[in-house]
Amino acid sequence: MRADPGRTVEHPPPPEPQDARQGAASAPPVAGADPLRPVRRRETGRTLEVLAVSAPPLLILAGPTGSGKSRLALEVAEKLDGEIVSADAFAVYRGLDIGTDKPPAAWRERVPHHLIDVADPVERYSAGRFAREAPAAIEAIRRRGRLPIVAGGTHFYIRALVFGLFPEPPRDAAVRERLEAAWRRDPPALFARLSEIDPASAERIGPHDRQRILRALEVFETSGTTLSSHWEAHRRHPRYRPLLAVPDRARRELYVRIDRRVETMFSSGFEAEVRGLLEDGVPPTAHALKAIGYREIVAHLDGRWDLAEAEERTKTASRHLAKRQLTWLRHSTEGRVVWVPPPEAGGADTIAALWRHHVEEGTRGAS
Repeated sequence: MRADPGRTVEHPPPPEPQDARQGAASAPPVAGADPLRPVRRRETGRTLEVLAVSAPPLLILAGPTGSGKSRLALEVAEKLDGEIVSADAFAVYRGLDIGTDKPPAAWRERVPHHLIDVADPVERYSAGRFAREAPAAIEAIRRRGRLPIVAGGTHFYIRALVFGLFPEPPRDAAVRERLEAAWRRDPPALFARLSEIDPASAERIGPHDRQRILRALEVFETSGTTLSSHWEAHRRHPRYRPLLAVPDRARRELYVRIDRRVETMFSSGFEAEVRGLLEDGVPPTAHALKAIGYREIVAHLDGRWDLAEAEERTKTASRHLAKRQLTWLRHSTEGRVVWVPPPEAGGADTIAALWRHHVEEGTRGAS
């Protein structure tokens, strides 16, 4: 559980076994009360709940890197007769195994996993492609009478899945060229400008993502409307009614888990994996090799720093990623976010109860 000062998080007792798959909304609720009440949660606004009431419910296991969401997804899938749809921007690439911490083969034999190893590392897999392929996988799983469970921490993939592709305003080459020149002179000044005109986008993007900062400024200059305003209009038509379950861990515990995972990566042949990708013709500039850990190893192989420095930089970058993912979840507009026990503390049972309630709630709202 997250160790927020002054906050106590309780969790519901493990539910009695019963069928909680999609379509089983008639199953009796957990005795006593709304199973959402004892779990720390954050409602994301009544508008989305009302607009999405006719949309199909969707279970999403999100969370920061290192939180245990992959194991939790496995346990939930086995409990609810489900299949997993990965929402990881780099697990899609073949050959990127150690650094992406893909579910091991034994897990994939127990439960089918989709959208893992679907692209070559010389390709650039996009959120647009995910927004096309993930719904197809979800519907195929449902046709088999099983529960689709989306699991991953790539927030823009989850956003593209829930709302579809965002029809951004057209690009303006002249405006973009001027913004690029301004960025070369003073990047912090441009981020400060974005923070002033569109604080919601600035908070979501952060100060280091040049491409997205410039795009947000370009949208404002060409349309007179902020990117967040365009997005707010778009999100009024969700394709799903999601329940986002997040493993709840104290920040210190999460960082220890991240550091240990990175240490395991580097002691398990990670450098050899990256070297092999480069020897197989994957260019060091490939999008796949921009993943955390891979870019640090590429720089090491290029002589910029030694392997120990690459490991430390990977730990730091991974912790920063986890912090950004937590920020996204605290401000998520993709659906109802609930913080649940980690897998070793009965999180799968909690999610089963929450999912039944979520399905039943939609059935009542649509009637």
